[in-house]
Amino acid sequence: MADRDLRINEQIRVREVRLIQDDGDQRVLSTAEALTLARDTGLDLVEVAPQANPPVVKILDYGKFKFENEKKVRDSRKKQKQLKLKEIRMQPKIDDHDLDFKSKHVREFLAEGNKVKVTIRFRGRELAHTELGLDVLNDVLKRIEGEYVMDKSPAMEGRFMSMVLSPKPSRSGAQSAGKTGGQSGGQPKAASVENTVTQG
Repeated sequence: MADRDLRINEQIRVREVRLIQDDGDQRVLSTAEALTLARDTGLDLVEVAPQANPPVVKILDYGKFKFENEKKVRDSRKKQKQLKLKEIRMQPKIDDHDLDFKSKHVREFLAEGNKVKVTIRFRGRELAHTELGLDVLNDVLKRIEGEYVMDKSPAMEGRFMSMVLSPKPSRSGAQSAGKTGGQSGGQPKAASVENTVTQG
């Protein structure tokens, strides 16, 4: 339950509560008695588990408690790295030099921890030979083999064929994720598209 939803002091209107003390001891007593104990120590009676029967309360400095919880949330948000979606565009007719150049950009973006959308743009009659675009995407994958995870396989989107790649988790990151039971790299955030690299 969020801090703003926690009931404190006179807001706790149940008849009795389970008080957990600093040393871990707990006992059931009337809410009025618990409130008196809190006042005697100059602290607040805070309902920390309203769904319990009876509700669980603690005696603490609510202002300090709220500040520390908000600080934990802020620190956690700072540590979460926002995923960014980079996009690289090219044409189905691309020479090896340009393909090497674009593949290098893909590799660099992945190394920075970004997702990468690789897009082939078809013009006019090129739409009759979309297999050429698929060949280009496969050539890109060969050049960065072992450095990516396929998020979205090559597929047509109007006049474009695109695929989306994610960085391959490091061994330490994968082990950490395994310990927490989460997916590698954690839950992805909404990604923003930026730094589009186009051909020619």
